[in-house]
Amino acid sequence: MPSSPEVCPCVVCPHTDSVFSRLILSSFILLVLISTSASVATAQSPTATLTGTVTDQNDAVIPGVNIAVISIAQGFHRSTVTDNEGAFIVPLLPAGNYTVKAEREGFSPTEARDVILNVNDRVALKIQLKLGNINSQTVDVLDTPALMDQSPAVGTTVDRQFVANLPLNGRSFQSLIALTPGVVLVPSSSFNNVGQFSVNGQRANANYFMVDGVSANTGNGAGAIPGQATSGTLPGLTTFGGTNSMASVEATQEFQVQTSTYSVEYGRAPGGQISIVTRSGSNEFHGSLFDYVRNDKLDANNWFANRAGQARPPERQNDFGGTFGGPLLLPRFGEGGSQPWYDGRNRTFFFFSYEGLRLRTPKFALTNVPSANLRQTAALGIRPILQAFPLANGRILANGFGEFSAAYSDSSTLNATSIRIDHTLNSRFTLFGRYNFAPSISERRDGESNLSTLIINELEQETFTASATMIFTPAFSNELRVNFSRNQGKFFSRQDSFGGSIPLPREVLVLPQYGSTERNNGGSSTFFVPGMSTPFGPQVSLSNNGVTQRQFNIIDTLSFTTGAHQWKFGVDYRRLTPILSPRSYILGLIFQSQAEVVNGVASRANMSAGSRTRPIYHEFSVFARDVWRVSPRFTVDLGVRWDVNPAPGEADGNYPLAIVNPDDPATWTQPVIRLGMFTEPPFVEAANTPRLHAAFDQLVGQ
Repeated sequence: MPSSPEVCPCVVCPHTDSVFSRLILSSFILLVLISTSASVATAQSPTATLTGTVTDQNDAVIPGVNIAVISIAQGFHRSTVTDNEGAFIVPLLPAGNYTVKAEREGFSPTEARDVILNVNDRVALKIQLKLGNINSQTVDVLDTPALMDQSPAVGTTVDRQFVANLPLNGRSFQSLIALTPGVVLVPSSSFNNVGQFSVNGQRANANYFMVDGVSANTGNGAGAIPGQATSGTLPGLTTFGGTNSMASVEATQEFQVQTSTYSVEYGRAPGGQISIVTRSGSNEFHGSLFDYVRNDKLDANNWFANRAGQARPPERQNDFGGTFGGPLLLPRFGEGGSQPWYDGRNRTFFFFSYEGLRLRTPKFALTNVPSANLRQTAALGIRPILQAFPLANGRILANGFGEFSAAYSDSSTLNATSIRIDHTLNSRFTLFGRYNFAPSISERRDGESNLSTLIINELEQETFTASATMIFTPAFSNELRVNFSRNQGKFFSRQDSFGGSIPLPREVLVLPQYGSTERNNGGSSTFFVPGMSTPFGPQVSLSNNGVTQRQFNIIDTLSFTTGAHQWKFGVDYRRLTPILSPRSYILGLIFQSQAEVVNGVASRANMSAGSRTRPIYHEFSVFARDVWRVSPRFTVDLGVRWDVNPAPGEADGNYPLAIVNPDDPATWTQPVIRLGMFTEPPFVEAANTPRLHAAFDQLVGQ
């Protein structure tokens, strides 16, 4: 057997620093990250690892074989040499299509083409060399060779080709995630509970989403109560629950759902690990345009709306957009201006995508509204409140209310834009950056209470992710990823004249000292009237809640191979700093009988108030992993992980307060109420305390 060829010195290029200096720099970065104070997250990479063995025709291993793994789309290559057991390992390969070349003096070159690597893959390839001359023109070609999966994780990978051939409703991933074994869809009970699916019996908020290897759990609970999303347990979905705001389908290369026995690189959340990888540009220009259309002209009317004599409400869906990607032309410096531009083919690539959604969803609702008689006999101060409901168009009920049925359409809007730049400095150093901006708005009528009330949710998600992959030697590499995300949300309601209702002026609902603009974080008032289709009755309010979720995520992983062991060490720091801007006060007046409405006296009330708070969450984890190749047929995957989750802090010192005498509201002070405590004491003759009595008198005109 010929001796192994000498391995070339591991120098990136003649104009770069030595490997030793780069090793020191990488170690310094890792030590800084480990010493950073914080708590838990996951350190994961959206790349694949290719392993393999090279044998001759007699199945004897061949050491010293030069292995080159070449990307078909971008042209870059990674190289290594087989060890004494004929084995090789090439880590940190982006998902895609590759050609693997094997060359050794005394053997004919061999190419394995169409080697498809998916996100988080760890697969093995077996290459057989035939005796021959390396300088001969004969090359053995293996088309689509069989790959052996060596990962212990249980999961499902969905690639782009599969997605492109399916008519996905809403162009979102949810329906595909549900195809994974162990995944069960769960109902979403409120805007603050949008986990959507459970994995192997875990809670719906126990799943962890990643886009390009960084956390995408930047959900925003911009409702009355921020809920689960404040602590970063939910993904950053659109206002209508789609994954388009994280990565649109057209901008996604593939995604993987791991449900169990995943490696120690994962573990911040015990549920499913959903890894999404976005598309990169290639060395050729490619683009696409699309428009998915739905229209009520192709549908029948709702059965209940048809029975009630309501016309078919509008249904519109236009999901449109396009993509464009390819090599990037970069300026040439130091050439005297003779050739100011050069073709970045095989070095710098870009990929741009845009998706717009204009959706109107038809609905039908049957609610109870105050009858004409109740509107006329009610107390003078109560009548404007009752006029804010639609006019009855059905049968009149015995309790002073009537039925109101209506067919209408709720609207949703999305504009998702992303741009990704990939740059290859050389075969050992690659960079990429991606910017994503995806505002979404949903507007729906309150079908459970007052149909003239429009509830509006606004989310504006903005993310920036950057990554650097450094291959110091074929056996030593480092990957660094940094992400900053901002997800700003607003939740408010307004009234219109739907069904003959007369909107209440804002000054009737909100006290003047809390501002006069519709979308400020001032106060709101809610009236609960008996006899409605819901236990608490319809709400008449103008209000706004604002929540801004912010995330900083930095991940570093160090990989090296020693003999039969492939080691991987990682650290992940995640910092969440949401800003909660609740309403300054909320006043609710509860009328428990028709007589109270007629007399203008609320027998019960509640009041809550809040102030701006800025919680801080630190999440930190480190892990160590050893993939030990005991024999060509037996591999052991070992690992240990350490997670820390300290209690959240608060940037301004506004920690939760405790009420000393909860049974005696009269002893509570105004500052306590203003800082966010909630009360629900009984009230007789409208209100029993001066602070509520004045507000009540102003609201109902008594």
